[in-house]
Amino acid sequence: MRKIKKILLILSLMTITIFIIGCEKSKKSSETSFNRSNEFITIATGPTSGIYFPIGGSFAETLKSAGYKTSVQATGASAENISMILKGESELAIAMQDSVMQAYKGFGAYEGKANNKLRAMMRLWPNYVQLVTLKNSGINSVEDLKGKRVGVGAANSGVELNARMIYEAYKMSYSDSKVDYLSYGEAIDQMKNGQIDAAFVTSGIPNGTIMELSTSYDMKIVPINGAGRDALIAKYPFFSPTTIPANTYNNKEDIESVFVYNIMLVNSDLSDDLVYDMISIIFNNISVVKSSHNAADKNIDLSFGVKDIAIPLHPGAEKFWKEKGFPIPNN
Repeated sequence: MRKIKKILLILSLMTITIFIIGCEKSKKSSETSFNRSNEFITIATGPTSGIYFPIGGSFAETLKSAGYKTSVQATGASAENISMILKGESELAIAMQDSVMQAYKGFGAYEGKANNKLRAMMRLWPNYVQLVTLKNSGINSVEDLKGKRVGVGAANSGVELNARMIYEAYKMSYSDSKVDYLSYGEAIDQMKNGQIDAAFVTSGIPNGTIMELSTSYDMKIVPINGAGRDALIAKYPFFSPTTIPANTYNNKEDIESVFVYNIMLVNSDLSDDLVYDMISIIFNNISVVKSSHNAADKNIDLSFGVKDIAIPLHPGAEKFWKEKGFPIPNN
């Protein structure tokens, strides 16, 4: 009798053990079809002094908390990030949508080099085009850049591509100015030294570099408006009209300008399950992202959907947005 009881006890324990193991396996497979700890996610951002880096870091933080191995890569921003995505050197990258559109369709800086492997995961925050100068420069309009020393951004960077399109829209070219291919941080440093008259800065607002300039120098933001702005938006509809609100810097009034959205970029070769899992984790922990910067707090939210994205969504992202009830753009 004792022997039978002992056998029954052993069988019961074995059954319970098998049940627990089965539940754990079921739980794991219901979460992902892969082991997150085996996945290394590199996020391409921007210079450490800019907005891309801290916001990109917050995305890495959310993914790391869910079990992924992550790395945040400081870069020259959009152009370098697009290159990293195409080369498989990063899994996620922040990039301005105008730069992405040029690379995807093969025009502008990417003339004849269209690449259909670029895919979007989600919309991020708007980057405002800010033309910065000192009040004694004599520059009151885009047309006043003629004959002036202008920092247009690092060559083929998102900032520089913006500057090039704005010159074109105002029926000007770089030959009308003395342009320097400097990052906006370098250009503003040279402005302080009297070596640059104006600088293009494309970023979220407020921009820390401009804020620092405004505390010690009598600076201003030159409006981007009128027929030139209309021509810009008509030819490049990824730009939208906007205003830089009063008191963003030392400006007492709103300043007319344009903005272009940043997007989170991925390569079409990433698995659908991986992209779906990452975007799900990000929105389940969106408070971490929002706390990284004011631009993220105001502009990165599930409620904004994907209507502003101009390139195709990755299928994993498309599945996520459809499940949330958002229409998918026909790109």
